[in-house]
Amino acid sequence: MSTGANGLEGVVVADTALSDVDGERGELWIRGEPVERLAVRHAFAEVLGLLTTGELPEPTDGRIPSLLSRGRSLAHRRLSQLGDAIDQPNAMDALRAGVAHYRAADLGPGDEAAAVLAGVVATLAAAWACRQRGEELPEPDPAAGHADDVLRLLGARPGPAGRALDAYWIAVIDHGLNASTFAARVVASTGSDLISAVTAAIGALKGPLHGGAPGPVLDMLDAIGSEPSAEPWLRQELAAGRRIMGMGHRIYRVRDPRALVLEQALSRYRQALGQGADPVVRRLELARHVERVATRLLSERHPSRPLAANVEFFTAVLLEAIGVPRSLFSAMFAASRVVGWCAHVAEQRASGRLIRPASRYVGARSGAAPAA
Repeated sequence: MSTGANGLEGVVVADTALSDVDGERGELWIRGEPVERLAVRHAFAEVLGLLTTGELPEPTDGRIPSLLSRGRSLAHRRLSQLGDAIDQPNAMDALRAGVAHYRAADLGPGDEAAAVLAGVVATLAAAWACRQRGEELPEPDPAAGHADDVLRLLGARPGPAGRALDAYWIAVIDHGLNASTFAARVVASTGSDLISAVTAAIGALKGPLHGGAPGPVLDMLDAIGSEPSAEPWLRQELAAGRRIMGMGHRIYRVRDPRALVLEQALSRYRQALGQGADPVVRRLELARHVERVATRLLSERHPSRPLAANVEFFTAVLLEAIGVPRSLFSAMFAASRVVGWCAHVAEQRASGRLIRPASRYVGARSGAAPAA
């Protein structure tokens, strides 16, 4: 019998054809395609199709955009039925409660469910943000692209920002057997329904060790303020034993490949803005400088354990640049990762069995077992 592994580190519990993470080489593959290539060459709707069906749809194929639009409209129509569920102080609590109101039958069959639910989740996130401002959610535009329409619902400007959001959603659509995906697969392995699996995953994502780092990255950049202040501020944090937000990852021993995807998306967004790009340029240059200094200081401090930028580092800068409020960062992550959760649920149902790991008892015993 195995002696066990704390946190299931290195334990294989499922076979998957959905994504592969190589932490030593810093690579992420989605259905055999490198994430960097997907983010440059394809739209979120296309990668959604790749993940859920195994085939990239043609750019002119309107099926998945139509399903995303259906999800946005469905969520908008159902808002009046959610009552206080959407008015909770935390966006992830609102998202979990909102999604729990749906049934699998609301979403459609098979791979349709993932696209419809992605539309629902993004719209619920936008609705929560609107309610926080004391506003009502505008009606979705069925003819608009998904990212553009979600930004419009949030009160942000679409266009170049929509393309940046698409790249972000592609970067985070799936990532091996992370905590929230594992939670979804465990629930699916019991034979439970898709909504139960997704709400369990949302609950896991809410935890600060899984989905809570992007906002604090901005807090860090705000506190540093300028490039000359970066090194003294970072040295002070390290001396106090505090973590540097956005640096280091449980899997990657080198820079997270998704950090590159988002950094490049930010550069394209900056170029598209032209004259109005100054605030984005300043924030991006500060972030790059802080990353360089933090990488050097962490290397000095932990020479045997490289700690490089993870996805949250540039997630924070990108989402801020396109007008997404900090309180919504984890919910916007869920608006993409829900596709991965749905794909893993389908895979678990098709080929998996009940996930039932063993535990090792380490407590006391009161005495000898009674005779039979």
